[in-house]
Amino acid sequence: MYYTNELQALKRASRYRSREVVDTSILDFASNDYLGLSHNKALHEATCKRLSNMPLHSSKASLLVNGYHQIHKDFEDALCVANGFEDGVILGSGFNANIALIEALVRSKDVLFMDEKYHASGILATNFKKINVKFFKHNDMQELQKLLKTTKAQRKIVAVEGIYSMDGDMVDRRVFELCDAYDAILIMDEAHSSGVVGEHLMGIYDHYNISIKPNHIKMGTLGKAYGSFGAFILASSHIVEYLINRAKPIIYATSLSLYDTLLAHNALKYILENLDSLKEEIRKRQEIVYDELGIKMDALICSVVIDDNEKVIKIRDELKKLGFSVGGIRQPTVERAIIRLIARIGESSEDLRALCRSLDKIQK
Repeated sequence: MYYTNELQALKRASRYRSREVVDTSILDFASNDYLGLSHNKALHEATCKRLSNMPLHSSKASLLVNGYHQIHKDFEDALCVANGFEDGVILGSGFNANIALIEALVRSKDVLFMDEKYHASGILATNFKKINVKFFKHNDMQELQKLLKTTKAQRKIVAVEGIYSMDGDMVDRRVFELCDAYDAILIMDEAHSSGVVGEHLMGIYDHYNISIKPNHIKMGTLGKAYGSFGAFILASSHIVEYLINRAKPIIYATSLSLYDTLLAHNALKYILENLDSLKEEIRKRQEIVYDELGIKMDALICSVVIDDNEKVIKIRDELKKLGFSVGGIRQPTVERAIIRLIARIGESSEDLRALCRSLDKIQK
């Protein structure tokens, strides 16, 4: 067969992957459904009710060819108000959003400065054409400042994550100061921070109380804390206008489904209406993980280093037998294999404590 040798090599290195149909009888501490909204039937039913009363249920075309509906605009406007940005656009996924941003924004005389642990979608985008990209050590603001200070780029663009998807740590606040000081465009990937951190749970800009400026871009996903699917890009009207005219994932893809857009809009309303209770549940889970595992979470991602591709799968499978689903993340996705535990609100705090104790026992 065409790729037999490659598949065998993956198996020997304990890097082989396979799909498994989700078992909903097992407690979910693996998914990115941070607030448990994927199980909120009230949001689902409200979305279906409104969609059923509309003349159509499909977006039918791209945003620029008869596929931009009032549902899309209403949600974009609501996101702008909630996050303090001037304009926004929604699209198919966070993966596509990163490709759209990097492929469109970084021109031939520009330089992209990217955190070495930035998401794979952003790294992939740098390979699409001859993008001049310089990676800096993870969260190392001194190295980033040195690079910004010495570059002769026409435009400087910095790409970081608010909460990093594997380590679960938070971006250094100084990145905002550096981008402002050196007139650099800042791409802030808030896939894992939007809906989880901040006074209003809107993410890193909210958490650090940052005044939005024309060089700031916020990307967020709808398939995580919002319990839906898709993504959004928020920025100045100037940058959004440019992306609509140059970003291929926006121009050439069918616009986000009306159901997913409505569901995410309802989720945004739910988050803003239940801030106190959601923040209390997040705080409670952070305390449990620290009490049981000694790990301080900046958000709801707990990364437990195992450093062995084979062992991490054994631990994951043993926890599954006990009724807990967690992520077993291997190289090369991460430098060292980890158990990735999501302390999501969708499961009870008591079950989270039981999982942490089981994981601690298995490790020992």
